[in-house]
Amino acid sequence: MPSSYMAFESHPHLRGSSIPSLPSIPGGKPAYSFHVAADGQMQPVPFPSDALVGAGIPRHARQLHTLAHGEVVCAVTISGSTQHVYTGGKGCVKVWDVGQPGAKTPVAQLDCLNRDNYIRSCKLLPDGRSLIVGGEASTLSIWDLAAPTPRIKAELTSSAPACYALAVSPDAKVCFSCCSDGNIVVWDLQNQTMVRQFQGHTDGASCIDISDYGTRLWTGGLDNTVRCWDLREGRQLQQHDFSSQVFSLGHCPSQDWLAVGMESSHVEILHVRKPEKYQLHLHESCVLALKFASCGRWFVSTGKDNLLNAWRTPYGASIFQSKESSSVLSCDISRNNKYIVTGSGDKKATVYEVVY
Repeated sequence: MPSSYMAFESHPHLRGSSIPSLPSIPGGKPAYSFHVAADGQMQPVPFPSDALVGAGIPRHARQLHTLAHGEVVCAVTISGSTQHVYTGGKGCVKVWDVGQPGAKTPVAQLDCLNRDNYIRSCKLLPDGRSLIVGGEASTLSIWDLAAPTPRIKAELTSSAPACYALAVSPDAKVCFSCCSDGNIVVWDLQNQTMVRQFQGHTDGASCIDISDYGTRLWTGGLDNTVRCWDLREGRQLQQHDFSSQVFSLGHCPSQDWLAVGMESSHVEILHVRKPEKYQLHLHESCVLALKFASCGRWFVSTGKDNLLNAWRTPYGASIFQSKESSSVLSCDISRNNKYIVTGSGDKKATVYEVVY
């Protein structure tokens, strides 16, 4: 496991914690989705009849390709054209052409960071022509993918020793990096300069997403908090405190819900304007990655328990599960919601086709 992954291992007493004697749903299956009201009352969720059917709700996911990266895959992303998958491991990002059938070998290798340092995040700019890479180094690298062979076109250096997560604004003008010192650095991509730092997390900032058409930023941290930042005013708007470290989060593209993956194995779905939430109990260990489909109707989470779970927004009916051979550290969903990519502790990435 990557050394900085050990930051995610610091609370062994939380392992496998769950609520004792969960009530069961009619039919005998133990309840795994709970609604938590403003007063803290927890009730099992009665799922609506259309929870698992209807337009845009997957039926299952079929494994299409295995990409043998050769190192633990801590970061994955898939291009908007769904032609290329990018896998970040130790010291490099490998580029795979998944548009063609057959066995897979990488079509390019982007050497970033030092050979022994893990890449923790890689993000494509919206036009798919540039890739930003961060990890166990103070430097982010920006790659020109449109060149005949991919090349570094810029490097951004912060004072923090590592970057745990990245996000790019919808207009591609700004990049945000979640730093191991808890700061969120805002970079101007045109001038390659640092324009601002959001300070508040008291331990590493582990995950990030943008909402409200690029005006709000959501960050989660190893300080057990989720924070919301106003990008126009440069200030913190909300803070949500948890009893466990936050490893992953995503804002629903179509509704006011924020999904949060916890070190405690829970997934929590917060309403961002009202004091209510859902708590989902299907993972058996830390929830390492999380991503919404662009339609907002479903999302996936992955865990140290080798599971890929797909959930209905917001109440978390389980759409499908896939069990992999090792911890699933990273995931992405293609913009057209047809493919899921996961990165594994088994030194590989997996491409799934979403079946409707």
